Amino acid sequence: MSTYVVTGGGGFIGSNIVRHLVEIGEEVRVIDDFSTGRRSNLEGIDDDITLFEGDLCDPEILNQAFQRADYVLHQGAVPSVQRSVEDPVTSDRVNVGGTLKVLDAARKASVKRVVYASSSSVYGDKPTLPKQEDMPPEPMSPYAASKLAGEYYCSVYSATFDLPTVSLRYFNVFGPRQDPKSDYAAVIPIFTRCAIQGKQATVFGDGEQSRDFTYVDNVVQANLRAARADTDGAVICNVGTGSRYTLNTLLEMLGELTGGKVERTYDDPRPGDVRHSEADITRAREHLGYEPSVSFEEGLELTLEWYRKQLG
Repeated sequence: MSTYVVTGGGGFIGSNIVRHLVEIGEEVRVIDDFSTGRRSNLEGIDDDITLFEGDLCDPEILNQAFQRADYVLHQGAVPSVQRSVEDPVTSDRVNVGGTLKVLDAARKASVKRVVYASSSSVYGDKPTLPKQEDMPPEPMSPYAASKLAGEYYCSVYSATFDLPTVSLRYFNVFGPRQDPKSDYAAVIPIFTRCAIQGKQATVFGDGEQSRDFTYVDNVVQANLRAARADTDGAVICNVGTGSRYTLNTLLEMLGELTGGKVERTYDDPRPGDVRHSEADITRAREHLGYEPSVSFEEGLELTLEWYRKQLG
């Protein structure tokens, strides 16, 4: 049995990781202040985890949680491009300052590796597809800039303090426990809720922008493989499926799955949004042994089924 610390373990991705770790019998510690995560995401496993409730920028909480820990899976952050545009200072404090504090606490506790949740947004809006890790980053939002800064800190702590790190650039993760009601909700939970409830969906832009939608189970797998990977120093890997779908196609697929057409309106594009995104996952395959186990189509059906139960 190994001991894992999951920062942001009450969030969408974090809670899915936590649940999987509990299922396979690992010791799990969760750090979360539930400012964006939800307690309900951890229902049913409360007695199987150790919860450190508080801010991941608090060194005292980090030091307590990291004692004798093997791996840190750093998912904690202020998510959303749009939220960062509205409040860039908070994004910086948590995403950059929090990551620095996590790395420093991990160094002091001599953990084996830190796995850092980065983002495909660091690539910016370059037309070249698929996105490869050696492309020069061009962040277009404070969120993207904060995630890139976290990657740089991971590299520095690996080189300076011999702390192994893996930065995973997530591509549009979706699945169960993703909040569709938040003002900053991602597109799939919003569109799925509209499809189930027969509401009109708002598309920002012409709907022909495309994304490499990645089901959350693939991201869970990538984190566990990254933690135990036979790598040294700092490694950066894309986590996606290597395919992409437009928002218009997504709406058509949801209409087919729900037995009707999802009505939509179109509005102006939002600041910081990229046009197209698709992952080259060659490096993740080679370094982590990663292979997406759930396709976009399968993941969409599973997600729709989960939301149907949640929305009654």
